[in-house]
Amino acid sequence: MANEAAARLKINHLLTTAGWRLLDEGDLRANVHVEAKSDAGFADYLLFDSQGFPLAVIEAKAPAKNPLVGKEQARGYAKDHHVRFVFLCNGEESYLWDVATGDPEPLTHWPSPEALEAKARVQATGKSAFVDPYRARGLLASEAVADDYIARTQDSHYDEHASWKNSALRPGYIAELKLRFLRPYQVEALAAIQAAVGQGRSRFLLEMATGTGKTLTSAALIKLFLRTGAAHRVLFLVDRLELEDQAQKAFVAQLARDYRSVIYKQHRGDWRQAHIVVTTVQSLMASDRYKEEFSPSDFGLVISDEAHRSISGQARDVFEYFRGYKLGLTATPRDLLRGIWAKETGISEFELEKRVLFDTYRVFGCESGVPTYRFGLLDGVKGGYLVNPTVLDCRTDKTTQLLSEQGLAFEAKDEDGNDVAETFGKRDFERTYFSPETNQSFVATFLDHALTDPITHELGKSLIFCVSQSHAAKITNLLNQEASRRWPGRYQSDFALQVTSSVADAQAMTVRFSENTLGGKTKMVNDYTSSRVRICVTVGMMTTGYDCADLLNVVLMRPVFSPSEFIQMKGRGTRLHTYEWTEPKTRQRFAHKKTGFHLFDFFANYEFFEAEYDYDAVKPVPLSRAELGVHDDKFEVPKPLGSVIDDSPDALKATNWITIGVDGMKIDRLFWQDFSTQVTDDADIADAAARDDWDRVSSYIHERLLGGEGGASPIAETDTSDRGRSLDVIRTLLARRDGPALEALFAKLFGRSIQLPTKQDLLTQAFERFARMHPPRPEALDDVRFFFFSYVGEPRIRALIDEGRLAELNSTALTPDRLKRVPDWRGIVKALQTEVDWDRFGA
Repeated sequence: MANEAAARLKINHLLTTAGWRLLDEGDLRANVHVEAKSDAGFADYLLFDSQGFPLAVIEAKAPAKNPLVGKEQARGYAKDHHVRFVFLCNGEESYLWDVATGDPEPLTHWPSPEALEAKARVQATGKSAFVDPYRARGLLASEAVADDYIARTQDSHYDEHASWKNSALRPGYIAELKLRFLRPYQVEALAAIQAAVGQGRSRFLLEMATGTGKTLTSAALIKLFLRTGAAHRVLFLVDRLELEDQAQKAFVAQLARDYRSVIYKQHRGDWRQAHIVVTTVQSLMASDRYKEEFSPSDFGLVISDEAHRSISGQARDVFEYFRGYKLGLTATPRDLLRGIWAKETGISEFELEKRVLFDTYRVFGCESGVPTYRFGLLDGVKGGYLVNPTVLDCRTDKTTQLLSEQGLAFEAKDEDGNDVAETFGKRDFERTYFSPETNQSFVATFLDHALTDPITHELGKSLIFCVSQSHAAKITNLLNQEASRRWPGRYQSDFALQVTSSVADAQAMTVRFSENTLGGKTKMVNDYTSSRVRICVTVGMMTTGYDCADLLNVVLMRPVFSPSEFIQMKGRGTRLHTYEWTEPKTRQRFAHKKTGFHLFDFFANYEFFEAEYDYDAVKPVPLSRAELGVHDDKFEVPKPLGSVIDDSPDALKATNWITIGVDGMKIDRLFWQDFSTQVTDDADIADAAARDDWDRVSSYIHERLLGGEGGASPIAETDTSDRGRSLDVIRTLLARRDGPALEALFAKLFGRSIQLPTKQDLLTQAFERFARMHPPRPEALDDVRFFFFSYVGEPRIRALIDEGRLAELNSTALTPDRLKRVPDWRGIVKALQTEVDWDRFGA
């Protein structure tokens, strides 16, 4: 040991002479770590490059030993630390070995950090210098991205930091990679980022509806930034533990062949060895850890998941500490936060600051309210990527009164026997007004009308949102009692589980429910993948970003006042899913596609946001964190004096079934309101409209909103959502000088009683014209009509048919079997391609 210690002293001298730093020197961090731990043991030394990635290991031997005896030992260290260079040294003799390509070679002069790094780059990429920031920006903006971008095997064309990527050294490699192809709108999102980079921007915001694959899009973006050298390492910030695990699993599944990702709290000692670091923002905030353990240049790209939450308050300091590109992800449209930063009298500076921080769009350089890319719920539904709910508006006698303007009047006697009367509203339920019979009615109504699993026919997987943790405990108990009564012996008080912060292992429960292992597998059908636990009862843990595609029922047993929270809650059910099972004996396969879900609404939340909520009003000072859109089940309102328990019966009074079509809810259609506000708020335009001066209105929109002749539009050019496409329609109308259509459109904007034709109206008119020119056989009329509506009205279906990708029609309403029933459908397509006025139809 003494001889090896002497060798290490000489190695220290060799390193420092060559310019390596064993200790921090001012702002320069040490790039040599001693006794670096790995699965193979402790490497004597680990050297790092200028970006903080492991570059080489050193194996020290006593002077009496030949340094080559440590070769295989060092190979294990190199593999574990994902490096290709090994120094073998006994203090007298030194060898440098590239484990990927050659044999150990005698070393007379130790290379400097810069020289070894340059050697790594040349041997890994065939290039002799880093991509400078300007060139990296150009590569990022011009990189070819298609739907197979994630699935492509990484090559070394742009790979500047991949000295460890020899096939034998790839970290985290998994044998059965389940790589996914990008959807068209995800490719569009990447293209929007690239375009913004080309314009010199460094901050971006993706507004994508729940269930549209923000994490997969993030994985593709991470690969894009790393592959082009625009970022050397990526920080992925979340605000909840379950999102941390969810993101890490996705990055491992999609990127592990090329990049190593880690969760920071599990790799605090060696996070520098990773290209992607996933962490909760709270982990970095603790004891100002982000300042103590990181430098501002450690990450070239910082991604804030659910940005409207994860950069609020002090978390903003963490986000802004790091330099480089910044990307925000959100499912909450800015429209829902309109006015919360307005300066109002009587608001404290603290409240005003909270409101400013919630303006996510301003943080990411999107002050106009238009994100870098937007793909909303309605886009997803119309494209066949998401599903809308059927709303069940269920009201009991008592909740009907609680929801009324008068409220529920409750009379009782106090301790002295005096008559007392109090009035309660919906905010008081399970806070100051308690009704066990109402909860019983909620449970019975839900179980009577819930969707069932198409394979086992037991209750479909469900998520219930309650007022508080104590309310969640009550509902969970009632559900299990009712399950025992309805299905004796089937469940052992595990039909429903409470999943809130006060329950041990709650975070893991959310993951197991999504993975269908909570409580084990269902015993209803052998070899079927579904959880034995059918219902998770929560308050706020499973809202933002929670992915459980096979949910069939979402239940609101509480009033909701925040539109963003309402969007998040209902969004849990919008994901597509296919329920599959193969019968063990016959091997017959059963598959059922999810076409919708039930949204149980016991407090008229749908009606509130559809008819009552004022989306344009400046919001008052929030009464709770829930109304700021940051509901947290740790937020409990103490039971005040004067609260009552009403034990009287409470029967179900009415159930109203509301089918949500492709036009969605009002809360999902705010893009139109956002555009119309820009037009109608202009005093000159309002005056022109009052005088029926539609030419003046046209000029305003043409010049100031659409950018004039060949000009860049501040809205339409960056907005590919329904609103952006609506502006494209207006642009087309202006170009066509379609006076009547424009007049109808503008009159509609200013509240005139002109009814614009719906998409269904346009389809019907177009089909009638087509049928007169090409009369179908009477017996085939319905099939031809359905084909016409699908081909003309659904761009995705039209693209699949035009490109000959007929097998993919299985994921649409126009299945291949239905297509076969249409006589001469190819002839119909040929006629439609030449005869349908697509611009006019779009308008």
